Amino acid sequence: MPLNDMQIRRAKPEDKPYTLGDGQGLSLLIEPNGSKSWRFRYRYAGKPKMISLGVYPTITLADARSRRDEARKLVAEGKNPSEVRKEQKLALQTESENAFEKIAREWHQLKSAKWSAGYASDIMEAFKNDIFPYVGTRPVGEIKPLELLNVLRKIEKRGALEKMRKVRQRCSEVFRYAIATGRAEYNPAADLSSALEVHQSNHFPFLKADEIPDFLRALESYTGSKLVQIATKLLMITGVRTIELRAALWQEFDLDNAIWEIPAERMKMRRPHLVPLSTQALDLLHELKIMTGNYRYVFPGRNDPNKPMSEASINQVIKRLGYSGRVTGHGFRHTFSTILHEKGYDSAWIEIQLAHVDKNSIRGTYNHAQYIDKRREMLEFYSSYISKGI
Repeated sequence: MPLNDMQIRRAKPEDKPYTLGDGQGLSLLIEPNGSKSWRFRYRYAGKPKMISLGVYPTITLADARSRRDEARKLVAEGKNPSEVRKEQKLALQTESENAFEKIAREWHQLKSAKWSAGYASDIMEAFKNDIFPYVGTRPVGEIKPLELLNVLRKIEKRGALEKMRKVRQRCSEVFRYAIATGRAEYNPAADLSSALEVHQSNHFPFLKADEIPDFLRALESYTGSKLVQIATKLLMITGVRTIELRAALWQEFDLDNAIWEIPAERMKMRRPHLVPLSTQALDLLHELKIMTGNYRYVFPGRNDPNKPMSEASINQVIKRLGYSGRVTGHGFRHTFSTILHEKGYDSAWIEIQLAHVDKNSIRGTYNHAQYIDKRREMLEFYSSYISKGI
């Protein structure tokens, strides 16, 4: 006789396990502890077999019968339901192991040993925000060009063309890594550059010398975050990269001797970098000391002070001042280099201040303390020069 729900609910545990049959190989096993689970018995290759179909009441009587019918169909097709289940479990496990996010994190861990901590953090942050939510769980070998294109166009629509370009390149590197490790056969990111809007400029947008006074006046009147306002000013007069500034730690600064030493692990070129501090930079840092001196970071995050200021903070201020598309945080470095070269300063001093390694200007050698006094004079001049006319 087939079972019914009332009969199943009323079934009480006994001293030993026992079963209630529903027919066609399906039965309900009642354990002494009161648990109830479904079993399906069948014959395959002339031998008796049994598989579990789940626990009651999570798996209802109707669910169990449906699973039994699926298993009976497999047997009729000459397949062993137990083996089919193992293959499906293995396929799911393989799919999870080959997910884009898992492989991207594996690639990131492998590569990040050669990167600064800030640079590595920025790459992972871009993946977390712009890629993983859309294709992170997808098997890397199944992602098609159109699927990835639609994800990248979400960045394109925000107008973040340079970021989109970099994210596509990083995705391409992940796919190449997946191919090299035998988990993909095709790189869908490689052919997408022609389908995406191209960033027209060869450089980040930057201010010309005669545009700086108006920009600084607008920045001075900015009524938003004082922290980001000061960060923007320091970025302009030190020549450092945005990540080097926003992830700065108070322990790196010697204000008494007007020097900022950025450790190698935070630098793109993996070399320690000394930044002489001009009078204006010191004034700004003393002002900051009152605001954030009790924190680890000079520019702590708004939502979590144990993390640095967000990547977008300075560019958001630039946008609110009406300079979107005319300058970026990174563009201040180009302005810095252009003006100082035009003023006749030694290229070696400028390149070292920008933490570049230029074989022509410094003859292939690098010492992070090179020209420290000359660079200090140069930065003092630059801080005064760009602020004139405000």
